[in-house]
Amino acid sequence: MVQGVAVVDGSIINKNPATGEVISRVPCTPLDELDVMIREAKLAKKSWARTPVAKRIQLLRDGLQAIEAKSGQLARCITTEMGKPIAEAREEVEFAVGKAEYLTLLEASLQPQQRGSCTVIRQSLGVVTVLSPWNFPADEILLLLLPALGSGNTAIVKPSEVSPETGAIVVNCLAQFLPENVLQLAQGDAQVGAHLVSHKDVDMVAMTGSSVTGQKILTAAAPHLKRFVLEMGGKDPMVVFDDADLNQAAKDAVSYSLSNTGQVCCSIERIYVAQTIYREFQERVTRCAAEYHVGNGMDENVNVGPMVSIRQRDHVKRHVEDVIAKGAKVLHQSKIPSTASTESSFFPVTVLADVKENMHMYHEETFGPVVALTPFDGSEEEAIRLANDTEYGLASCVYTQDMDRAQRVASAIEAGQIGINCYSLENMDVACPWVGHKKSGFGYHSGQEGFHQFSIPKTLVYVPSAHSTKD
Repeated sequence: MVQGVAVVDGSIINKNPATGEVISRVPCTPLDELDVMIREAKLAKKSWARTPVAKRIQLLRDGLQAIEAKSGQLARCITTEMGKPIAEAREEVEFAVGKAEYLTLLEASLQPQQRGSCTVIRQSLGVVTVLSPWNFPADEILLLLLPALGSGNTAIVKPSEVSPETGAIVVNCLAQFLPENVLQLAQGDAQVGAHLVSHKDVDMVAMTGSSVTGQKILTAAAPHLKRFVLEMGGKDPMVVFDDADLNQAAKDAVSYSLSNTGQVCCSIERIYVAQTIYREFQERVTRCAAEYHVGNGMDENVNVGPMVSIRQRDHVKRHVEDVIAKGAKVLHQSKIPSTASTESSFFPVTVLADVKENMHMYHEETFGPVVALTPFDGSEEEAIRLANDTEYGLASCVYTQDMDRAQRVASAIEAGQIGINCYSLENMDVACPWVGHKKSGFGYHSGQEGFHQFSIPKTLVYVPSAHSTKD
C-alpha cells in the first residue's frame, strides 16, 4: 500500500496524518467493475472524439468553475487527508482552477497544421488511465486529465489512496458536465491501479508518482505497447556561487526545501554552496528556518504540516540519523507539537551542514522537511559535476549574478527545468513543457509539447494542385 494506507473489508481507511483519526472509509472499486468501466469508456470515446474541440474545452471550463465553487471544501479536504498547511492547500486549489490560459493553449495545440500540400490533424488515443499523487491531489489530476479529455480521449481516474476524497471532488465536479462515461472515478489500492494499467483496452497511462512506481507501470503495460506520460521522482540540486544574492538564495533554499513539508518531486534536496560563503550561508539559512513552525495544517499559524504518513516520517528520520552518524552537523531542529500522539506523523524542520556522498540522503529522495547543505570549491566544473551526480533530472536552480556563468552551468545540468536566481517552478510559464530527464520522467506534460503526448498526429496528403484549389 502507498504510505501504509490500510484497506479493510474492501475499503480504504482514510486517516488524518496530524491526528491519526479516521476521516472516512472509501470503498475500493471491484476489479470486475473496472472491466465494465473500461468497456463503457471505450464506447463513449467514439462520440466524444467527434465532439468539436471548442465544445470539449468549454465543457472543461465549466467543470473548473464547479471545482472553484467548492474551493473551501476542497482545500480543507486536502489538508485533512494529506496534511499540508491550509494556506498551501488554498494555493493549490487556486492554481488548479486557474487554468483558463492552460485550456486556451490546449485548444490551440489541437488545431490542424498546414505543411505544404499536407494537413496534419490530431486524433485521440482512446481510453486514458490517470493515476494521481497524494502530494498535490487536486492540481496534478487536472494537469494530466485536462489534456487527456481535451484531446478527445475518455478517462478513468484513480486518485492516490492517501487522498481519495479530494480526488472524488475534482472528478465529480468535472464529470457532471461531460457525456456519460467520458470521465469515471475508480478508487482503491495498488491492485486497482495495476488492473487499469495492464488492461488491454487502456490505451494510455498518465501518472505522477515515484520512479519505482513508474518502472512497474512500464513493465506491466509493456505487452500492449501503451503510451505514457510519467512524471516521477527527483533529487533536485541548488547551486549557490560566491557572488549570489545570499539573502534571496537562503530564503529560497529554506522555502523550497520545506514547501509541502518537503514532499514535492521538485523540492530542493541538495544545496551546494561555494566554500568561501559557506559559513555565512549557514547562518542565513538557520535564521530563515527558525521562522517555520510544525503543527496541524488546519492551524493558520502553522507553515509546516505533518508528514503524509508515519511511514514517510520514519523514512526521513532514518535519513537524518544516518547523516548525523556519519558526521553531518545539525544547525537547527524545530519542535513538534506537544499534543502529538503516537498516531501523528510530525517531523521537525531540520537544517544540516556537511552532507556528503557516503550518506543515504545525498543520493536517495528524502521527501521531508530537511535543508541539506554541502560545500563545494566554487568552480563551474565542480558545480556541474555535483548537480549531475544523481539518477534523477527533474529540476534545479543556480544562483549567481554572472549571467554568462548562469547560462553555462544551467545548460550543462541534466534536468528538465533550471531556475536562474529563482526556484524553477516559481516563474514557470504555462506555455512551457514540464519535463523530467533521466529517471525523473517518461514523456512529459504541459505546453504544446506536453499536450501533444495525449493525441496522435495524422497527415492528410493532397495532390498539390488539388490542395491549392481547395484553399
